[in-house]
Amino acid sequence: MYHSRHMPIPKANPSPTKRMRIRTPCTFLVFLLALLLAAPAAADRVRTADPDNYRQILNRLQPGDTLQLAAGIYRDGLSLHSLQGTPDRPITITGPENGGTALFLGREGRITISLIDVSHITLRHLSLDGEGKRGHGIVAEGRGRFTHDVTLENLEITRFDADQAFNAISTKAPAWNWVIRDNVISHVGTGLYLGDSDGSAPFVAGFIEGNRIEHTTGYNMQIKHQAPRPDLAGLPTTPRETVIRNNVFDKSLGGSDGPMARPNLLLGHWPLEGPGKDDRYLVYGNLFFQNLTERLFQAEGNVIAYNNLFVNLFGEAVSFQAHNDQPRRIWFVNNTALGLGPALRLSGADERFEQIIDGNAIFAERPEESALPGENLITSLPRAEEVLTNPFAAVPDALDLSPVGGSLDRAAAGIRLPPDLPATDQDYRGKPRGQAMYGAVAR
Repeated sequence: MYHSRHMPIPKANPSPTKRMRIRTPCTFLVFLLALLLAAPAAADRVRTADPDNYRQILNRLQPGDTLQLAAGIYRDGLSLHSLQGTPDRPITITGPENGGTALFLGREGRITISLIDVSHITLRHLSLDGEGKRGHGIVAEGRGRFTHDVTLENLEITRFDADQAFNAISTKAPAWNWVIRDNVISHVGTGLYLGDSDGSAPFVAGFIEGNRIEHTTGYNMQIKHQAPRPDLAGLPTTPRETVIRNNVFDKSLGGSDGPMARPNLLLGHWPLEGPGKDDRYLVYGNLFFQNLTERLFQAEGNVIAYNNLFVNLFGEAVSFQAHNDQPRRIWFVNNTALGLGPALRLSGADERFEQIIDGNAIFAERPEESALPGENLITSLPRAEEVLTNPFAAVPDALDLSPVGGSLDRAAAGIRLPPDLPATDQDYRGKPRGQAMYGAVAR
């Protein structure tokens, strides 16, 4: 046997009594650890509240808790500050799914739902009515350090429209892993305003799905450009995607004109260097409908857009152009766009990066101005009525941009989207693509 010089010298066996004194503490610790490991996790609680007592319960919520709000009118807002769930046990605040509404009323000069330093929080089945007062709907406040893993779903937000600067949902602190899903937002100054105006509050790895955002004075939605990201624990440093899918962006009513006119959706650039520079937007399966004073969609940075519908009979449809930087990696594939002017524009792109525009069906007032790379069907706006089923519907729900017969068929399949993208083998409606064709809707 080999012995280390650090090995203790063997001693005589202790007496039975001494042996008991030595072993008992160790045995007790092992027994206690076994009990702790075998004990079930604390049961998730469902707590109920109403307009009279809900504020007293908020600060006592723990990971895994659900706060069930009764139907009624809530006049004192919802302040969620330093409230943190966990990945497997989020904190949920919900109104009734059926039978009545938990209605939060706006307040003059105030934020209706304030978020500061929160994480793993879900808000669902709530209604917010600004009543035309000078206030905001939901804001991740800039005086906080972060908000992450926040889910906002099945909300109704309306009448925060005293001015274009008032927002339905806004983030002014670094925000990541947000889910904004299945909400109805209407008659507000700006629908979603994500990030701060100077680029200092990045919105990272968001998932924006199934929302209907309509009749806004300014943007239906804007994601601000991003300055170099702060060194903040948990903020992603490897490439991420922000997904924007299956939404309706509608500005067929209202909207500022002149210098205050805004697109339905504007996407700013990612950080130019460091963490985030290779992030990208995935924009697919959305309907962009009318804008009386501006274009529908404007973007720079890294954007992949496919299977979208764009209809604007009052101005341009799509423009990739410089805003705070330049278009960089751009893929615009298998979309259908109707618009005045050239309908689709690509200008000022950074030539060090790849810009691919292919397989789109473009119907333009001046098709001769749409000199685009790639193979696309570019024709006059009036011809849309001949080759599409119902392209000039007055409301988005009646729109049908499916082709008449084989009018949009193409001879070859064209550019293939990267294989890591979702739903590339489907069309706008989720129907499998068969025959190679131009545009977002298969026949």
